[in-house]
Amino acid sequence: MKSVVITGVSTGIGRGAAKVLTEKGFHVFGSVRSEKDAEAFKAAFGDKVTPLVFDVTDEAAVRRAAAEVRAALKGETLSGLVNNAGIAVSGPLLDLAPEEMRKQMDVNLMGPFYVTQAFAPLLGADKSLTGAPGRIVNISSVAGIRAMPFLGPYAASKYALEGFSEALRRELMLFGIDVVVIGPGPVKTAIWDKAEDIDIKAYSNSPYYPVLEKFRSVFIGEGKNGLPAETLGTLIHKALTAPKPKTRYAAVKGRLLEKLFMALLPKRALDRLIAKTLGLSPAR
Repeated sequence: MKSVVITGVSTGIGRGAAKVLTEKGFHVFGSVRSEKDAEAFKAAFGDKVTPLVFDVTDEAAVRRAAAEVRAALKGETLSGLVNNAGIAVSGPLLDLAPEEMRKQMDVNLMGPFYVTQAFAPLLGADKSLTGAPGRIVNISSVAGIRAMPFLGPYAASKYALEGFSEALRRELMLFGIDVVVIGPGPVKTAIWDKAEDIDIKAYSNSPYYPVLEKFRSVFIGEGKNGLPAETLGTLIHKALTAPKPKTRYAAVKGRLLEKLFMALLPKRALDRLIAKTLGLSPAR
């Protein structure tokens, strides 16, 4: 049976991927951050999954989980690793607390770094294991190629993940381990219901404060109208199993003309469009 490690399976993309991959015959080792979430994950999928309790920023815990998976595989290689766990820190970069930026980078960049180092031997970097080399799928974002205002920390982490993935893909050619990036747009999850409760009063003295409320409503609206998590799960399955996968898959909802418009519009023109939409143009 093929096996895959997915980080962050409690909700969202990770949960959708676990659903699709177990239906396709994979055994999923899924990371969660609490015993309560581990029990819920096991109750939902039964013997098709094995919960792993760790935070991706805890290097020692990540390595213990890798040892647990190694023991379960009994000398076989791991078929795939999906670096999905992540958070989105928002706020004006000029007013953002440094610890918030640090937390963003710790989870979204250092987390995949720790997890990749710990599990790469099981994917085939350890030549003593039997079986074909596995693949790594890194979940980036449309924010990894296009940064929106007030999502600077998140965009910075995803741009970094894109560079990390490209270098990693070329380095792991030595072991036959492929690396594929998936860059989704908004995905429909419960997080958007909670986003309406985000308190922006911390920025009440910021010149950006009048703009933030409008940004929040636009951002939440796009999220609630996003792609179903299972759609991303299907794309993750394709990235793990296609004979010749692309190096990067985009998953952005919308008509082709709209996508081309956003992709081809000159950056200065896009700047002006965003400024007009959110009210970021300077007062005259």
